[in-house]
Amino acid sequence: MTASQPDGPVHLSVVAPAFNEAECLPVLIDEIADALANLARPWEIVIADDQSEDATAEVLRAHRERVPQLRVVTMAKRSGQSAALDAALRAARGKFIATLDADLQNDPADIPKLLAMVESGRCDLVNGWRVNRQDSGMRRISSKLGNALRNFLTRETIHDSGCGLKVFRAECVSRMKVFNGYHRFFATLVRMDGHTILEEPVNHRPRTMGVAKYGFWNRFFRVIRDALAVRWMQNRSVLYDATEEDVSDDV
Repeated sequence: MTASQPDGPVHLSVVAPAFNEAECLPVLIDEIADALANLARPWEIVIADDQSEDATAEVLRAHRERVPQLRVVTMAKRSGQSAALDAALRAARGKFIATLDADLQNDPADIPKLLAMVESGRCDLVNGWRVNRQDSGMRRISSKLGNALRNFLTRETIHDSGCGLKVFRAECVSRMKVFNGYHRFFATLVRMDGHTILEEPVNHRPRTMGVAKYGFWNRFFRVIRDALAVRWMQNRSVLYDATEEDVSDDV
């Protein structure tokens, strides 16, 4: 179970949006706590409840009593995965941030490995790559098609942009362009702000609890529309650095 926290600022925030995941959340919270038990710096879990219609709110409330690192953000109204993810990211206090889906298909045990890659300075963001997908044939086909479309339209080379498991420096999202569906282009948007990206194979597990929220038809045409919007942003993006002149230099 959860180890006692060292003193100091939060080193790692683990963030997840959740909608109707009451069955999965107890396992997810315990798995995150176990994965970070040996992290010798303070960490937290931030879960954004997107106005779930099941017992998600009650489950989170109960777990806050025994996992003090758990923080809960509640959306004022049902707003979708992108909005819930953004709300959780804005609440996160860590120097580094990990994101993952709440459905237990991402494995929290992979977080320390990805965190070490970013801490080492090799990159600013590590994007998980679900090499051995544990989904139905239709979901695997739709995912491959979606990745191919995203890469073609945005001139990208990311193998698995839809993977929810990522670890990155907090500054990667300081200027993030947020729109409905941006989570599917997360790494590309981070790269647009001048940050470095790596991919790393991660474990992927079949969904055994809860109900999948996405299918082929409810995201295929959105991917095309959103990818064209990202392509436009790539072409029109302005990237710069600036510093204020120190008036003491004039004295």
